Formats: sequence, C-alpha cells, structure tokens
Amino acid sequence: MPGVGRALARLYDAAKSDRLTGNWGTQPLTADEVVRRNLRSLVARSREQAANNDYARRFLKMCRQNIVGPRGVLLQAQAKDPGGALDTLANDAIEAAWSEWCRPGNCDVTGRQSLRAIQAQAVVSMARDGEYMIRLVTGTAAGDWGLALQVLDPQRCPVDYDVKKLRGGGFIRHGIEFNAWGRPVAYHFTTASAEDDDDAYLRQGRAFVRIPADQIVHGFEPEMTGQKRGLPWMATALWRMQMLGGFEKAALVNARASAAKGGWFQWKEGFGPDHDEEDGDLEMEVSPGIWQELPEGVEAVANDPQYPSGEFAMFHKAMLRGMASGMNVTYVNLANDLEGVNFSSIRQGTLDEREHWKEMQEGLIEQLLAPIFEAWLRRALLKGRIVVNGKPLRAERLEKYRAVVWQPRRWDWIDPNADVKAAVTSKNNLLASPSQIIRDRGQDPETIWREIGRDIAAMRGAGIDDRFIEIALGMKVAPQGEGEGGDEGAAPGSRKPPED
Repeated sequence: MPGVGRALARLYDAAKSDRLTGNWGTQPLTADEVVRRNLRSLVARSREQAANNDYARRFLKMCRQNIVGPRGVLLQAQAKDPGGALDTLANDAIEAAWSEWCRPGNCDVTGRQSLRAIQAQAVVSMARDGEYMIRLVTGTAAGDWGLALQVLDPQRCPVDYDVKKLRGGGFIRHGIEFNAWGRPVAYHFTTASAEDDDDAYLRQGRAFVRIPADQIVHGFEPEMTGQKRGLPWMATALWRMQMLGGFEKAALVNARASAAKGGWFQWKEGFGPDHDEEDGDLEMEVSPGIWQELPEGVEAVANDPQYPSGEFAMFHKAMLRGMASGMNVTYVNLANDLEGVNFSSIRQGTLDEREHWKEMQEGLIEQLLAPIFEAWLRRALLKGRIVVNGKPLRAERLEKYRAVVWQPRRWDWIDPNADVKAAVTSKNNLLASPSQIIRDRGQDPETIWREIGRDIAAMRGAGIDDRFIEIALGMKVAPQGEGEGGDEGAAPGSRKPPED
C-alpha cells in the first residue's frame, strides 16, 4: 500500500528530521563514545560548579548526609554455629576489630581519615566526578593490620588512553585494561615522571603506573550497557546551574545599579563647554535625601534600571526545579524553600527522595564496603587480629565469618506519632518483626536488646520494683487488685498486650 510507508514514517514525531530538529542527533552513540567525548569536560565543569555554585555545594552535602550520614554504613556480623544459632562471641569480636580498623590511623594509608570519612569522600566523588577509585594497599606500608586505603583522583586514569589490542586478546579502554571478555585486569594511572616510580612506563609521551585490578576499588553508577567509567550525577543539571548563576549575577549587578540611582548630565542646546575644553565634565556627589543646584543649561538624566522585577522569583524557581529533577532530589530540599508546601506534599516528596538515597546506599555497600571488608577479613584473620577470650579466630573458617549485613543510615519518622502506631500495628499483625522495625530506624537489633538488658539489670540492681521497670519499658501493666474483678486469676502487676 503506497501510504503505509508515509504513515509509518510519521509514527514517531521524535524521529522526524525537519527544520525544527535539524540539530538533534540521529546517530546513537555507544557508552564508550559518550564517555570519551564528554567525561573530561563534564568533570571539569562539575568541579568548577562545586567550588562556586551554592546549589551544587548543597547537592553534594545532601549526598554526603543522606547516603553516608553521621556514623557511616555500619557492619553487623552474622556468623552462625553449625546448629544455626548466631555465634555471638565471634560476631562481637569481628565487629570490635572492624571498628578498631575503621579509625583514623589504621584504615587510611595517610593516617588522617576514618572509614566514615572515606565513605563520604567516595560519595562526593561519585556525585561530582561520576566515580571514585580507591587502592587497597598491603604490606609494610599498610601498618599493623596489613591493609590500608589510598584514595585516588579518577582523573589520573586518563579517559583518552586506549589500546585496541593487547597480547591474549585484551585491550585498554579509558585507562582501564580488560581481558577479552571485558573483565578489568589493571588500571593505568599517570605519574609525575617515569623516574619517580620504578614501576612506571612511558607511552604516548606520558608516564603510567599499572596497578592490578584486584588492588583497585572502582565505583560508579552505570547508566548504559558496556559503560566502563562513571559520569557526574550533576551532568544534566550543569548547564542550568551555569546559566542560572550568570542570570543571578546579572540581576544582582542590575539591582545594585538600580539602588545607586546613578545617571548623567545633559547640556541644553546653546549651553555647555566647547569640545576642546579639558574641564568640561561635571561631577556631583550624591547623598541620601539631598538635591543640589545644577549650573544653568544642565539637566540631570537618571539611570533607573527596573530589573530584577516580579518574574525573577518564578523563573528562578522553574530553573531550580529542573535542576532538582536532574539530580533526583526534591526542589524543597535543594532550594531550602518551604514556602507554599503542605504536610502531605512534603511528606510524599521526602519519601520518594529517601527511596533514591536507599538505592545509592546499596550501591555504596556493593561496590565499596563489601570488597573492602573481604580484603580486610582475610588479612585480619591471618594476622590474628580478631580475638575471642584471648585466642584469635581461625583463618580456615573464613567462609563462616564472611556472613555480615550492612546497616546504612536511616531517617527519623516524618509523623512520629502516626508512624510509630503503624509500626506497632504491623508488628502485632505479624507484618514486620521487631528486628526489622529497629533496622528501619538505622540501628542494630542486637545492640538495642543488649542495652535494654543492661538497663533492666541496672534498675533491678538499684532496687527498683519490676512493676515500675515494666512501666519504664512501655508495657501495659494491670492496676493492683484488678484480678478480683472480671480478670480473675491475674497476678498483681501482670502485663497486658499493648493496645492498638
């Protein structure tokens, strides 16, 4: 049918090529091409905005606070005995040793940062640069634990360093060496000169150091199939950031000029100095509320710019909303603007944003913390640094001790009264366990229960009656003597199930 071809051609308007879409690309690019063409300029502009743009700095702070938080992602060891019960002694020892290693002076090869600070640095690097690279340092340089971390600048692994074919079928793409199946084998970093490092080599006029891939923790958020390097999270918002920043500066300069109320003098026809006179310029010092008499034939012409006017705020808000959408955060939080919001809208927006943060937290656990823990555990066991009752844990039980869960930060309830009631109802209806509710609060159930046990023991040691202890723990306690009524046989001080 002759009209079918034309009908199919019109099926998707976005596929049309006409005068309105002439500069819209029609050739799809591979992930490697996108990264090679854009990564360097995006990182440069993202770093510039992070240094100079208030909203870029706000976004990076939001990432750091919500993904890492004040305590970082916490480890909960879950090693079990053959019977399936938790090995409490071993788990406590693993958590204590891990906590010790995470302190400044142990986990960082420079001795300055804690693991929480390194987590925060990795998150900021992903948001600003698109990726992070951390080297696992072993040997004498790693200190007593045999492992330390070195945070590297990803730009030292040049995106334009490619080698199409290596022996064995491998290749180098974006500074990373892969085997024939695309598995990373090594990372190639630039160094000051080949003379400064015995392991350095020269290629394409640059000095490189080859580091095996099992020594590099490389994290980024892939967006395309086959993507090998990360792109800044602020990538789509950078153009608006730059334009909005220029718009704000222009409006600010104009507002200052308008506030100054400057102007110029104009001579009427037949008055004024000759063109060749040197002292023909008039100057007048302006003071608030004072008018001065002008020479005959002179009139003042005011320069009174009226911008910024009423549309400034609306335009500014529209730009910020676009930026917030590109960075997967709410406009309210990015702009610190609570004007015009209500409880329902801010609650829904906050819940949606938190789901995004949870997804980013899982990525941080999978790409950063899990491989670091695996490397640490092997060396800590071999060095005998994890001790129970004076004896080190046995290294041959590595598989048992690998069982851990990670507890990232969580947030306070938006409506505490309603949310607590909902959590209690879910628990009473077997829709959630007490452990799950505690984890949703960002805490370790084992730690909470032990604290409660210590509190009860301390109160009993102080001579406090069990009845008052139960009240302090929020239990429903029957009044004294209630057993003589309709609740026969109930002992004084007996507990009632909590009311919904």
